[in-house]
Order: sequence, then C-alpha cells, then structure tokens
Amino acid sequence: MSMSEQPREPGRDGEPERHSATGPGSAPPSVTSDLLPPAADEEPKTSDAVPSTPDEASETTDAEPETADAEPKTADGDAATHDEPQPASKGGPWAAGDPPADLLEDLSSASPVGRLAATVERLSREVRAAQAEAEGRALVELAKGVLVERLKCGPAQAARQLAQLAEQAQVTPLELAVDVINQAARDRMSEVTDAFLAATRAADETETESAAVRLRAAESGVLAADDAQAVADALLEQALRPLGAVAVAIWAAGSDGSLTLAGSAGFSPAEATRWRYVPPDVVTVARRGLIEREGQWITTLGGTGLPSIGLHHHPDGGRAALPAGTGGRIHGVLEIAWPAPLAPQPPQIVRQVEALAELCAHTLETYAPPRGAAQEPRVLPDAAELMDLADGLHDPALVLVPHLDADGHLVDFRIQHVNSRFLDPAGRPRAVVNGALLLEAYPMAAGDSELFQRVERVYATGEPFRARRMNLTALVDQVPLSAVADISISRHGMSVLLLWRIEDEAARLASLLQHAQRLGRIGGFEENVLTGEITWNGQLFDLYGRPQTSTPVALEELPAHAHPDDGVSIRRFLRTLLHHRRPAAAAFRLQRPDGVTRHIRIVAEPVLDTDDRLLLVRGAYQDISAQHWTEVALAATRDQLAHTEQQATERNRLTLQLQHAIMPPTQAPLQVAGLQVAVRYRPAETEQLVGGDWYDAVVLPSGKVLLCVGDVAGHGIEAATSMVVLRNALRGLAVTGAGPGQLLSWLNIVAHHLTGAVTATAVCGLYDPVKRTLRWARAGHLPPVLVRDTEADPLPLVKGLLLGAVPEAVYEETELQLKPEDTLLMYTDGLVERRDRPVEESLTHLLTTARTAPSTLDQQLDRLLTYSKSDTDDDTCIVGIRVG
Repeated sequence: MSMSEQPREPGRDGEPERHSATGPGSAPPSVTSDLLPPAADEEPKTSDAVPSTPDEASETTDAEPETADAEPKTADGDAATHDEPQPASKGGPWAAGDPPADLLEDLSSASPVGRLAATVERLSREVRAAQAEAEGRALVELAKGVLVERLKCGPAQAARQLAQLAEQAQVTPLELAVDVINQAARDRMSEVTDAFLAATRAADETETESAAVRLRAAESGVLAADDAQAVADALLEQALRPLGAVAVAIWAAGSDGSLTLAGSAGFSPAEATRWRYVPPDVVTVARRGLIEREGQWITTLGGTGLPSIGLHHHPDGGRAALPAGTGGRIHGVLEIAWPAPLAPQPPQIVRQVEALAELCAHTLETYAPPRGAAQEPRVLPDAAELMDLADGLHDPALVLVPHLDADGHLVDFRIQHVNSRFLDPAGRPRAVVNGALLLEAYPMAAGDSELFQRVERVYATGEPFRARRMNLTALVDQVPLSAVADISISRHGMSVLLLWRIEDEAARLASLLQHAQRLGRIGGFEENVLTGEITWNGQLFDLYGRPQTSTPVALEELPAHAHPDDGVSIRRFLRTLLHHRRPAAAAFRLQRPDGVTRHIRIVAEPVLDTDDRLLLVRGAYQDISAQHWTEVALAATRDQLAHTEQQATERNRLTLQLQHAIMPPTQAPLQVAGLQVAVRYRPAETEQLVGGDWYDAVVLPSGKVLLCVGDVAGHGIEAATSMVVLRNALRGLAVTGAGPGQLLSWLNIVAHHLTGAVTATAVCGLYDPVKRTLRWARAGHLPPVLVRDTEADPLPLVKGLLLGAVPEAVYEETELQLKPEDTLLMYTDGLVERRDRPVEESLTHLLTTARTAPSTLDQQLDRLLTYSKSDTDDDTCIVGIRVG
C-alpha cells in the first residue's frame, strides 16, 4: 500500500489533525486545490496535497497519488459514501484533457496498451503533484526565512512557529506562508491580494485565500523559470486556468515597434511558430495592448476584426492584452485567451492580471531574441555611445536618461548631455541645461505641447515620434518664451535621444515668398546697369520657357521676345524706366521659344546711387494669361447678357402693350338700367411677370349682362395670348344664350384642344336686370363676394374643375337673388395671395375691407386695391356690380 493510500496520523510535527469540510466545526477547506490537480475521480483535497512542514514535505515527495478507488474521508477517517460520483476539480487532469481513471482501468484490464496508458497517466499525475509540491515548498521555505529574520531564531524553531500559527488560524501552512510573505513584501502582488480579499470577504473563504496562494505560487514559478516559455507555462497552470483561461502568450517588444513571441502556453506549436514575429505597424490585439496603457479587455475576438494568435481556435472567445512594464518602461505584452465570450471582469481580477503582467516584465527585461529569428537582434548603444552620436549631428540634440523615485517609478528624465549644436529656445547656455531634469529645465513640456508625455511614451514603447512645427516653451524668470521647432524622439537602449530644429524666421519667410511667387506665377529679376549682370529666379525662367542654365534676357532685348503689336507699349515702358528713372509697368504678349504665347505684366523700378545715377533695375514679371482670357470671356458674356436683356425688355413691352390694348386698367361704364358696373385691372409690378389675368363685362343681345374673370397659369407672352383666346371665345359663346355652366364646359374644350393644353381658372355669371338674379358657375376659381348692408361673405362654393385639365367637364351652376344696394365682387388671386400666409387668412382680410363700403362702387374697388396685402407681384382683375 502506497503512502498516499494510508490514513494520515494526527499531530505529525506539531500539525493538528485536519478535519473535512463536512464535519461540524470544521476549518475552511484548503485553497491549494486550484494549484495542485487531484486525480480524475478524486474530490478536492484540503491540506493533503501540500506538506505542512519541511519534514512532511520530504515524506510526501515519494508518495504516490491516490488511485481511482480512493474515497473521500470524513472527520473520523471513514469513507464517505455518495449516490453520485463526485466531479473532478476544475484544475484536474481530466479537465486538461486526460482520460478518467475508470476508463484507464477498463483499458488496463483489456490490453497491454491500456495498462501502458494507465501507467503513463499515473506517472503524469505524480509529476504534476511533485511540481506543485515543490512550488509550495518554495513558498513555505521563503516564509520560514522571513520568520528567521523577524524572530531572530533558527530554521527548526521557525518551522515549529509556522506550524503553530497555522494550527491557531485553522489554515494550511502554505496559506499561512503566503500571508507571511505578503505582510513582509508589501509589493504589488500583496496589494492585489489584499484588495481581492477585502472585496470578497463575504464570499467563500476558501476561494479568497486560494487567490493569494495562486498569485504567490505563480510568482514563485515565474522566478524559478529560466526562460519566457517556462513563465508562460507557470502563469497558465498556476494562475490563469482557475480564471477560465485556456492559453497565454508573452510578447517581447522590439525597439523598432515589432513584437516577438517570447513564450506561449495553450497554443499549438504550429500556431506559435506562425506567430513567432509580428512586424512593426501591424495592428494586432497585442499591439493594441502595447499602445493602450490600461490594456485591452475584449469581449469577443471575432467582433474586433483584429488578427491574433489562436484566432481560428477560439474565434468567439474573449481576450485580454496588458502591457508588461516596470520602472516606467514597457518591455512587452501579456495576452490571455478565453474559449468563450469574456464578461466584464471585476476590478479585483483586473488587478490580479495586471500583477501577472508585471511579473512577465522582469523576465522580458533580460530577454534576447534567438538568433535566426525573423528579425536580427540589434546592438543598441549605451548612453556614452549615444552622446558621441549626438555630437556628430547638425541639429540640437539632448540625451535623456530615466530618473526614478525611491519606489522605482519613472518621474522625470535627466538631461545627460547636450551637443555642441544645442540651441535653447530661451537663449540659455548649454551649461545651464546640461545635467538638469527635463521638467526642471522645461516645466512647460508637461503642458499643452505634451512634449514630456511624448518622451515618456517613446521610452516606454520604443516607438519613435516625429512632429513638425511643435511649440516649445521655456520658462525664464516666470516669463514663457516660445519657439516653433520640428521634433524627433527615439529610444536607444536605456536612453532617449531628443532632437529639435528651431524654425528660422528668415528661412520661413523666404520659403513663404517662394510659394507665393509660384502660386501667383510671378518671377523676379534684377539687372545691374553698370556691369550688365542679370539675376533671375527660377520662376522667371519657367515663365519664359527657357532652361535655368540659359542666359537671362536683358530689358533692352525685351521687344524681340514680344508680339510685334506690343512694341509701342514696351518702348514707352523702357523710356519711362531707364530715361526718366521712374517706376513703370506694361502689359504685353510674350512669345516663348516653344511657340506658346503668354500674356505678361511687367513692373519695375530704378535703383539710384548717392549721386542720383541709375545703378540697377529690379522688378517682376507676372503671367496674367488666365486673367486675360477670363476678362475676354466676361466681356463676351456681358455683351450677350446685354443683348438678351434688350430682347427680353422689348418682348415684355410688346406683351404689356398687347395686354393693355385688350384689357385697359379701366373700362367705360355699361349702360344698364338699375345696375352699376365697374372694373379694375392692375398689371404686375415686374415687367417680366406679365400674367394671364382677364375680365369681361358686356351686355348680351338678350339684355342680360355677362360678367367674368379668369386667370391663365404662367406668365409671359404665352400666358397673355392664351388669355386673349379664352376671353374672346367666352364672349362669342355667350351670344348663344347658354347658361354659365354650359359656357364653361365649352370653354374647357377650347382650353384643352385649341390653346396648346393650357390650364386656367374662371368664374362666369349672367345677370338678369329684370329679375335681379345672378346665375353663376366657377372653374377652380375663388367664389364671388356678396356685400349686403354691413356684411360681406363669399358665395357658397359650387363644383367646377379648372379649365383645360380634362377633355370634357360638367360645371354646376346656381342662382342668387340680389336686393337693392347689394354689391357683388369678382376678383383674381392677385388681390389676396401671399407667400407666407394661407389663402383663407388673406380672404378674411378682404372681407373686412369690403364691409366698409364707400359711397360709390369705383371708390370701393380702388379701396380694395389700395389695402390689398398681396405680395406675389401678380396682376389683378376686379369686376364689381351694385344693384340700383
């Protein structure tokens, strides 16, 4: 019988008997189940997997793991019975892909291959248990060392003290060892553990204490690992699998921005080989984690569209990528993969993962890519070599080294060296700046320019930074002095090289002038009259179409290069400039050697010496070809517009004359017994808006009076001619004696078939002087208004479609009995229509104006036109009758 199958003896080496969680008054179960994987059919153990003391640890090293037949023990040592088999712990071998023990027993009894598989499985469990026990022993031994230093005692006394404290606290020696280490270290790992325990104090004590053990065990595994691959294995098995993660990758950041896969666990070897190197500027999940200081927590990798290691194996799983940095410098990235979408993690878990990333940074700090990798390792110069490099540069350069506080945090950069070309924005000498801290010498660097943040970022990531026209501000005697400069920042080893090139105002103005001459197509020249030396700039050679190696053209030779018709103006220009010694200008056509003719304007001035003698001439040529042809086109357009405007004016004048000839603004009164008839026509205020409004009032052979108004759609000569057709047609049809409804039906046929399918509105009435009745009909027109006594109301609407809309239409007519002193008004929409108000509101205003009837009908129509609020500039017709 193996040692693992024998019941444990209580009180061994001073350790009390451990009770199961099922017994009354039991202590919290052990937290080591997350770190020490049990057998496939074994329930999670309490303290059996980890030795309490070094002596016991030596015994358990040779112990074999329990077999599949082992059953969990109660507090009395008896086997506990269960109706259902107990599941393996989440860190167990079957969870990692190993077959269950009962299956191995079946295989063992079935064939030699099965027995071999069972043996391999048993040995694998022993190796894992031994590895976990070794890591636990390392933490226990470390805690003993802390007690030796604190209690000033020997190792044996420290071991007994640790066992006694564990018995009093009712925890395992491993859990107590981790607590002792956290109290003594007070490092980032202990801070994370304390925060996690404080946040989850109400939860299961076993789970909270196991978090501390996991972190310290992971730290122990990382420190014991000899390379990044072993670090990845330790992190995954000890700390990340309990969090549900299935794979981890540790990336090393190169100085050029590249990423190298330093170690991975949980990914296949083929996948790790494919992702061994990521070139600079390739955006991946790891690079996002490198750029973002807070790291990346991705719910679903497939939703981001970012490539990453293991994408095809876990496309819908979550990812976390956190920068691995220490001392203000980022050495790489820790990337973790989950098989399923990742829910938002509590702050305690986030801080645990950040502490693990910091552990990776210590390994990556000394990591060197292997020879033969995708990129060759670069030998980065130290500060002394960088100082020699800065002295050979022609731009001002500063060599910066990190300045850390007592806790190892980056707080500033010290200016280790300034080169001989150094030019301070405030004009200070090199000795004042050399050796000072960056924020002391340039406190404004932490302001809006973010210069310090840029330097800090370059030092952390190794990615260089370039910027043009950045504002540099130096504070001298509390007075800010600014300068504009081009900035370059790069990391070299543990140092940072900062270059700036302060912009020269004279050079900037010269560049500005050069661009202005290019955009304005201006070329300058200077000609010395005494020596004959001529100086042209490059733009003037381009204007002449000559190579810059050719000889410039003298002013006296200018007529030979100009159009013959421009000779007079050029000779006048030269006489004014050279003989009268006054500034002069001229425009001419330059004939270039390539056959192209350009329109040029030349401006020049003489320069005299102290004796008032002509010394030299300087001036400029400007290519005004585009302006010339634009002026020509504008002149032609103006001529065409003037001609078109003249034609339009003549056309409108003829149209208005035609309209006034047919419908004068007033009409001679009709001679009808017992009836007064008055009409008004107001043309449009704008001549271009000559419309198609019309009216008619005529006595028919039958003695009845035809009254009508209408409005043809549109404006211009077409509307006016259509109006004439409809007015004359209605007058001719009225002679037949038909009623107003029939007259409008016939007029609709005329509008639809005989006038080019125009549309119009109209209201037509026949007044019988004997009966004092009015029969009327309408075709889409506003109804007449009846003014009786002090009331004014529109007549009830009758059905009638506008003229010309359909080939045939039927119009309803009605009869109105008028009384003495009644006034009836017919009008077109030009009297009431407004652009900003509905027609009903304008009609109400018309009725209000019509109620105050003057003494005569003519005065009433004039009053309506005077107080009309129409704003459409349309013509207006009004026909009014008053019964005597």
